[in-house]
Amino acid sequence: MNSIVFKDSSSHRLGKRNKASITDGSILRALLSFFFPILFGTFFQQLYNTIDAVIVGKYVGKAALAAVGGGAAVFVNLLVGFFVGLTSGSGVLISQFFGAKNDRDLHLSVHTSVALSIAGGFILMITGIVSSRPILEVMKTPLETMDDAVIYLRIFFLGMIPMFIYNMGSSILRAIGDSRTPLVILIAGCVSNIVLDLLLVIVFKLGVRGVAIATVLCQIESAVITSALLMRSTGSYKIIWKKISFAPHILGQILRLGFPAGIQSCLYTVSNLIIQSFINSFGTNTVAAWAAYGKIDAVFWMLMSALGIAVTTFSGQNYGAHKYSRIHRCLWESLGIASVLTVAFSLLFWFTCRHFFLFFTDDPGVIKEGLRIMKFLIPFWGTYISIELLSGLIRGTGVSFTPMVITIFGVCLLRIVWLFTAVPVKKDILTVIASYPITWTVTSIAFWIYYATGKWLRTANSPQ
Repeated sequence: MNSIVFKDSSSHRLGKRNKASITDGSILRALLSFFFPILFGTFFQQLYNTIDAVIVGKYVGKAALAAVGGGAAVFVNLLVGFFVGLTSGSGVLISQFFGAKNDRDLHLSVHTSVALSIAGGFILMITGIVSSRPILEVMKTPLETMDDAVIYLRIFFLGMIPMFIYNMGSSILRAIGDSRTPLVILIAGCVSNIVLDLLLVIVFKLGVRGVAIATVLCQIESAVITSALLMRSTGSYKIIWKKISFAPHILGQILRLGFPAGIQSCLYTVSNLIIQSFINSFGTNTVAAWAAYGKIDAVFWMLMSALGIAVTTFSGQNYGAHKYSRIHRCLWESLGIASVLTVAFSLLFWFTCRHFFLFFTDDPGVIKEGLRIMKFLIPFWGTYISIELLSGLIRGTGVSFTPMVITIFGVCLLRIVWLFTAVPVKKDILTVIASYPITWTVTSIAFWIYYATGKWLRTANSPQ
């Protein structure tokens, strides 16, 4: 194969500066400088869904809110989460090649990853459209929300290809150390989403159709901007559309790293689907309260998710550069950051949760049920943070099978066992959601035991 020569440019120099800040110097400063753009980006990503829920809840009604945020949201997480987990191998591989200064394989990885996003987006679009109603029926979705939920999902799944192109492009940029550009793109998409939601739902009275159409249009906008920026780059991660294809050896590595994460995400969501089916049995008030709670506590999850992404990229680049001591130090500094954030946001939501629920609905029954849910779960948020940080750190070194096994047994299977043994004894919403803190605690302990063995670092193979 002919060698590929890449010119250095301003965008490539930006990548080099970010790489230096990740593999050299202050770990805390590197983590924070990478974490905050990802955090704000995750915030605006979540704002997409939150704005949808607010507008639907206020201007369409609680049945529509339950349709958009209940079983439909969990079903989306099931299918989309599998592919995102599968392609997470791309981000790990690209960050390792970037840290190792392997431009040739970095170039191949980028184009294989984009090809995978297009193929996966098409498959998921067809699968989602065809299976929406059957899956919602299996989940025991209330009849009063069924039609709206099906309409929302079928329109939403039309946007799978642009959604995956954008997500893959953002993953590429973050893997080489640029966490700011995805943030700017998300801000633009969020502004567009708010404008389109107001126009299509309030002005044109399209209900959940309007929310879904707005989301798809904004995904197209984000995909076009991300693709254009990567096409203009002259670094080794530049996208050249005629070169988009599957490099077999690269695809094999991506799947080896990403398939366990995809299976884990899928099984994680399956357990949430089962939980949702239990919640659906308590009626519309509880379903709407759970949907609203999911939008509120997503603020905490986006904090942990952003920190987990930063840790994975930090671990991947330093692993590629063979700077293993920085990987260990990264864990303890990121754990300190996570602990401070968890305490702060737990206190914030504990004392202000009623006001947050009022953003989504004025229904007193929904608010009362939502407060029960939130005040039960908030004290246990801290039991989750080790899962996000340790799994991200370990995956960054190229080890993904063991984190999958730990999560499947510690979260998925144990959660299902709890639901089918404890809930029949005491049928209450708090018994159902108690499955979360129980499984978080068990899984965190398992991850710490595996981390202490050191096998995750000794068995990993650095890319050549």
